[in-house]
Amino acid sequence: MTYRVCFVCTGNICRSPMAESVFRARVAEAGLDGLVEVDSAGTGDWHAGESADPRAVSVLEENGYAVAHTARVFERSWFEHLDLVIALDSGHLRALRRLAPTDEDARKVRLLRSYAPPSPGRPSSRAAHAPAGPAGDDLDVPDPYYGSRDGFEECLEMVEEASDGLLAAVREHVEGRGV
Repeated sequence: MTYRVCFVCTGNICRSPMAESVFRARVAEAGLDGLVEVDSAGTGDWHAGESADPRAVSVLEENGYAVAHTARVFERSWFEHLDLVIALDSGHLRALRRLAPTDEDARKVRLLRSYAPPSPGRPSSRAAHAPAGPAGDDLDVPDPYYGSRDGFEECLEMVEEASDGLLAAVREHVEGRGV
């Protein structure tokens, strides 16, 4: 049985495609690519049908990540077949939980940086995993769209930092299924 993860940001051209590319690479490196499906989407349709932002593509490729992406909008019906929905900031977290058809679906939505190792001033990742708890801005991945290339590099660092913890959590679920 495939474990399905979808990363969600605003327009699906910057943060979520970056997270999708990084996590897909982590899944492949772990030998789980046949067991874990990775995807991304946006909360809005502003960029539907477009490729990832060229700055995101450039930063990803320079760091060894493959990018093949077409932006699309997250649909409420997707909750049914997804195991985990990863929001890139607290605004996405709230929007996705409101969109969720059931409480069980709402519990599938988590902040990406809640999987990052704890740092001074930020709660531990275990505390941040509380399904219905409030999320602080300190767990947001800032939107690099209106800034310079530096914002995309910072985004990649945050995504990479959280991806190992996310992979560990996904691995636990996959192995727990007896796969």
